[in-house]
Amino acid sequence: MRGTETMARWFGRLGIAALAATVFVSGALAAKDVLVVDLVQEPSSLDPHLQWNPDSYFVYRNVFDNMVTRDDAGKIAPQVATSWRQIDDSTTEFTLRSDIKFHDGTPLTADDVVFSVKRIIDPALKSPQRDQFNKIVDATAVNPTTVQLKTQGPYPVLLAQLVKLSIVPKAHVTQVGNDKFNQEPLGSGPYKFVSIQRGVKTTLARNDAYWGTKGPFATAEFHAVPDPATRVADLRSGKADLIVTINADLAAELKKDARVKVQSVLSERVAYFHLNALAGPTTDLRVRKAIAHAIDRQGIIDGLMAGYDKPATTMLSPVHVGYVDGFKGYAYDPGQAKALLKEAGITADTPFTLFTAPTFDQRIVQAIQQMLIDVGMKVTIVTSDFAGWLKRAQSSPAEFGEMSFSRWSCGCQDADGVLFPLYHSSSQWAKLRDPEMDKELEAGRSLLDPAARLIHYKRVHEIAEATVPVVPLYQVAILYGARKELRWTPTPNESFFINRMKWEE
Repeated sequence: MRGTETMARWFGRLGIAALAATVFVSGALAAKDVLVVDLVQEPSSLDPHLQWNPDSYFVYRNVFDNMVTRDDAGKIAPQVATSWRQIDDSTTEFTLRSDIKFHDGTPLTADDVVFSVKRIIDPALKSPQRDQFNKIVDATAVNPTTVQLKTQGPYPVLLAQLVKLSIVPKAHVTQVGNDKFNQEPLGSGPYKFVSIQRGVKTTLARNDAYWGTKGPFATAEFHAVPDPATRVADLRSGKADLIVTINADLAAELKKDARVKVQSVLSERVAYFHLNALAGPTTDLRVRKAIAHAIDRQGIIDGLMAGYDKPATTMLSPVHVGYVDGFKGYAYDPGQAKALLKEAGITADTPFTLFTAPTFDQRIVQAIQQMLIDVGMKVTIVTSDFAGWLKRAQSSPAEFGEMSFSRWSCGCQDADGVLFPLYHSSSQWAKLRDPEMDKELEAGRSLLDPAARLIHYKRVHEIAEATVPVVPLYQVAILYGARKELRWTPTPNESFFINRMKWEE
């Protein structure tokens, strides 16, 4: 009480300005043990096997350990698995750590790994990640610290995909069921789930018994803040320590404030315009080509992104294994777009829907809408929250509509994690049916020779360029705002490990 009275007397002597300044400093010091992150929206899922989108991933990635991980240099590194060896072309054996415990104190064993693998590839779970793991056909526990994974033939992408495989507790999930587990996730990671206030924040607490590098903050809060200007205001006022998904204009404003900093990285994520080749007027190839010609990629990058992002002509970025250079894509040519639309019988009354979510930069969505209107198309934007967007993006062609703006990242930095789900006819994401495309994709994910894989992925890009199921737009630069004192290095795969952050000393 005496300290409070003394501070009050000081405030009275120093005046209101000093009071405000002191409160700011005091608030900053008080927040040192609490990391506050402003996301765009709340997590659509806390079950790591049920969704994989940024606002969910940023949170649950800290609650669970994965089979393997990537270090800050992007190289695959041990996590739950300490080592691995190839038994034959389709069998890999993993040795597991013996000292990992889930947050309820139970040990993580080979049975949990086997359960996690079989759960995510089970069609009944309807995991949107299943396409990236469905080459795994079996998992077997050899002993409590040894697991063998069997794939359908050689699978060169196995380790890269296992970077994303979160290990969940078999006994707990079986006992509480999928719905309860999604509401109250239990993992073995550096942070424990505490609570979620829908529409407000998700709270995590440091796992002081963690086997690895412990988190530097006792508590981490993830706030749902859809408006980017509000996220920036939160950072500048000290209400938030780290904010995600800001645009170039807001980044320019932040650079004027000495108390904060802008951090950026060219990610593996590629922005694209997804076209429905199986239903509606976009089934006509001429319409899809017209849309590709109507979009000015460079204009969007220069006008809205201050040059942070880079034009893309395929769905892979240079950081992906399987990237093939030399494709030119469709040049910006409004005249050609108009001619193709006329040839296809599209009039100013032909309706098109463009569906989106607040997660995406709406300036870009509206710019593309205007470009399409300028060539004579009638385009209406339909917006939902991100959970609704994900549901529609994975829906049947009849429910999908004509087009959507999106950004894709597999987190695996391999062609298979991008091209197979977007283009293969078996994928719930794909809005294309092309037997030759399927054949090339299957070959690319089944060969161990990197040079042989490139031959097939080159052919995939050729087919995609000819059939236009998507219009690649640009390699996405991810922009974050952070307090000046926060030390953290963004990575191309957008990992968001709280235990790799810390305050400057």
